[in-house]
Amino acid sequence: MNIITKKIELSDGRVIEIETGKVAKQADGSAVVKMGGTMLLATVTCAKEAAEDTDFLPLQVDYKEKFYSAGRFPGGFMKREGKASDYEILISRLVDRALRPLFPEDFHLAVFVNIWLISAEKDIQPDALAGLAASAALAASDIPFLGPISEVRVARIDGEFKINPNFSEMEKADLELMVAATEENIMMVEGEMKEVSEDVMLESIKFAHEEIKKHCRIQKELNKELGKDVKRDYPHDEEDEDLKKKIHDFAYDKCYALAKSARPKHEREDGFEAIKKECVESLGLTEEEQDAKKMMINRYFGHEQREALRNLVLDEGLRVDGRQTTQVRPIWCEVDCLPCAHGSAIFTRGETQALASVTLGTKMDMKEMDEVLVQETQQFVLHYNFPPFATGEAKAQRGVGRREVGHGNLAFRALKAVMPKAPEFPYAVRVVSDILESNGSSSQASICGGCLALMDAGVQISKPVAGVAMGLITDEKNPNGRYAILTDILGDEDHLGDMDFKVAGTKDGITATQMDIKVDGLSYEVLAKALQQAHEGRMHIMGEMMKCLDKPREDYKPFVPRIKSFEIDKEFIGAVIGKGGETIQKIQAETGAVISIDEVDGKGIVDIATNDAEAMQKAYDWIQSICAVPEVGQTYHGKVVSILEFGAFVEILPGKEGLLHVSEIAWNKTENVEDVLTVGQEVDVKLLEIDAKTGKMRLSMRALTPKPEGYVEPERRPRGGNDRGGDRRNGFDRRNGGDDRRNGDRRNGGFDRRNGDDRRGYDRGGDRRNGDDRRNGGHRNFGPKNDFNANTEDHSDNLDKNTEEFF
Repeated sequence: MNIITKKIELSDGRVIEIETGKVAKQADGSAVVKMGGTMLLATVTCAKEAAEDTDFLPLQVDYKEKFYSAGRFPGGFMKREGKASDYEILISRLVDRALRPLFPEDFHLAVFVNIWLISAEKDIQPDALAGLAASAALAASDIPFLGPISEVRVARIDGEFKINPNFSEMEKADLELMVAATEENIMMVEGEMKEVSEDVMLESIKFAHEEIKKHCRIQKELNKELGKDVKRDYPHDEEDEDLKKKIHDFAYDKCYALAKSARPKHEREDGFEAIKKECVESLGLTEEEQDAKKMMINRYFGHEQREALRNLVLDEGLRVDGRQTTQVRPIWCEVDCLPCAHGSAIFTRGETQALASVTLGTKMDMKEMDEVLVQETQQFVLHYNFPPFATGEAKAQRGVGRREVGHGNLAFRALKAVMPKAPEFPYAVRVVSDILESNGSSSQASICGGCLALMDAGVQISKPVAGVAMGLITDEKNPNGRYAILTDILGDEDHLGDMDFKVAGTKDGITATQMDIKVDGLSYEVLAKALQQAHEGRMHIMGEMMKCLDKPREDYKPFVPRIKSFEIDKEFIGAVIGKGGETIQKIQAETGAVISIDEVDGKGIVDIATNDAEAMQKAYDWIQSICAVPEVGQTYHGKVVSILEFGAFVEILPGKEGLLHVSEIAWNKTENVEDVLTVGQEVDVKLLEIDAKTGKMRLSMRALTPKPEGYVEPERRPRGGNDRGGDRRNGFDRRNGGDDRRNGDRRNGGFDRRNGDDRRGYDRGGDRRNGDDRRNGGHRNFGPKNDFNANTEDHSDNLDKNTEEFF
């Protein structure tokens, strides 16, 4: 076992370790990259032969995070990792875009790169190590590869750049870029920012590249120690110089003239197909020879087509649609085009068109993310769809592809920087961009259309956002010579050009970017010029958008659910929810509102969502009443919940009941409570007293009515301490004689539980098995300990006895 370990020290002293030769030795190449407790295993395998009629590189990169790496079970019924998540697809694409340009042009063998997260330290971001791990696995193999490369995350935190920051540090970052490069050249950039300048972005790329250079040098050492610096042979494309010259002589001038004619996309495609057909016929080949040399003919003709388009730009400064290099295609846009959507817009730029829509929802509509290291709720989502008819293709539409996930993520990051945040903005937001036509820059059309749709929906974004895709054409014969930077590129210019550089932002700075470079030796001077030209193009596009709608609407559409958000004391969260959700479900059922409640920073945050203002107010009042604290002296509109001999219990607030004694029902004597009150009856009562120890409440109805003229209050016996009306030292003195519980013989009479006055029937206001029994009637009996006779003439005396026990 030949185990080789290499270490890379970052500028802040942290160490990255690369190990190979220990695990996965049957793969063509494998490597384990470690940083702290985080470990990634990368493997690479290559097919022995190319599939028939393959004229491209079948490269497949798969990044997978194992839940066991963080000591977690996967979700779902099966408790097993399933298909790749959007996050894993995005990381796979980042690595793919960095590796793909560095395989030989005529290398057509299938290559599979697998990257697994097998150990995950909580605060370390593993995706920043994925590119390094993949490149190290290739360096440990004999697969032809023009690397190595590495990939790092650079962030600006408190004004300082940092490589591969931890999760906790990213909260303060105003710039985050993933940068991939060889030791010599930048290959790929993608990230998001909070309206930073072009200069700051360029400085961040330079800073990242200096770190990457160290990673690449270590990989070259590893490659040499393993003896893998000599690569395997592979079948190269067949060449026929005579055939190549014939195709050039026939096709180049015709392709150049067609490119210069500035025809629409489909007419131009048909024109090139016609030239190709004529060219094949001019070769004088038999059908068998044509079939045998089909791939060669296609390759040679494609080269002539590519050269014609590129030279038209370099020689005359013209593009295939007739524009100058800095010119943006004609723009047309419209808002409020979908009458029943919460917000909508159509954005058209040349032959690219996006239909954007906005839907506003509640917290329960928010996306729940459950990755290995990231579990969070996402308030804002953006989905991008690219149907086949957008390019005129006649084929079935399958599921969402990796390209759609990637383009949607770029548009999401561009708009995220200007979105309002909770709790000020309580809505969940979903933007959908459906591409209806495509001829380049559809992701940027999604950004522009999405921005207009958000403003149409009344979402108070901080600033409008626009995006533009830039291209680059260089002189392949003299890489350091002529070049042209193209604004708002077409599909052909993306495919045949040397760079695809997308930049989105506000008038004050960049919010998102994505760059793929397909050539070696791109200078920072060219990159800076591309950024400046992108700024000018972005400002032009934004100016056209503002003619359609220049700021968010002041209010939402009538059918958008209104959300009322307010705070409650966290102690009341359980009361609002109720046992098993009973209370909150009842409120929702009776009002039709959608209610969510969360604890945030030690406070309860309640959101009520409904289109009905009356239902909104009813739900709000209901919850406020649950959370209300009764105040002595206040009047409440309550409901009678139970009736006893000496009074009634009235619910004055949800879950809060008080005793309305018979003497407090009316100024005149009330003979029978049931003659005046019934269960379920609504009454107004005044809160007279709240017991400081028990919290029990004493209520009154008569206090809310004028005292009758000449009314005389019944004489009340003094109360206080254990004196319950009279001298208890004789008769009921618990210390002496009478009913002294200590001296009285419990075996005979008195409180004898076996004989005589059974406690169930004596001295408790009646037999509890009837009337006041807790087992019947369901309410606690707060009756007096001493004998209470409902027919007594002295109600005030009874009040003294009953309320004393109640409290």
